Amino acid sequence: MNKSVSDPSGFVLLAEAVPHIIQEIRYYSTYNFIGERIDGYEEPCALLTREAARALKRASGELFVQGYRLKIFDAYRPVCAVRHFVLWGIEDQDIRMKPYFYPDLEKQALFTEGYIASRSSHSRGSAVDLTLLDMRSGKELDMGSPFDLFSEVSHPDYRGITQEQYENRMLLQRVMVRCGFAPLPCEWWHFCLKEEPYPDTYFEFPVSSDYLRR
Repeated sequence: MNKSVSDPSGFVLLAEAVPHIIQEIRYYSTYNFIGERIDGYEEPCALLTREAARALKRASGELFVQGYRLKIFDAYRPVCAVRHFVLWGIEDQDIRMKPYFYPDLEKQALFTEGYIASRSSHSRGSAVDLTLLDMRSGKELDMGSPFDLFSEVSHPDYRGITQEQYENRMLLQRVMVRCGFAPLPCEWWHFCLKEEPYPDTYFEFPVSSDYLRR
């Protein structure tokens, strides 16, 4: 489907479309693998295509009755944000966040090993990064590695973690797959809608509720 890269009309605010979600938009903050707010993130909100949000609502409802809430780290990601990642990788010598996000890798390996892509499925608007929060404890489930830890430990099928941590990953994966999402082999937190509405369009508008409502 052809669509203008600056047209947000097919997108919704996840906070309005999916009840019970929690948002911690990491790329709006400075706590991410670069260490500064990422270009294009004008508000700490999550946007997603209507179709992906509808599927995520099903997943959220299924998990909610089991005592869990979805916690969103990232959803739609503008092309300019991905460009920020790439330029940081090529030109910027800053590695201040290395101990937290890529302790065992050199910076360039983040790209060669596929952890960061020059074109991201997030920019097509139907991919989401998320985890589970246990409503009884009020804490995130232990997934064996934190969000955006670029390491083999973060691969969904990695077995060098506890059985409980692995089962937590599989709980999230099973529900997301059942609701129409596909996992990523190197990140337990990443899922993309299989039947995404704009498979060939990489959007450039900012992460902004004001822009969405124009």
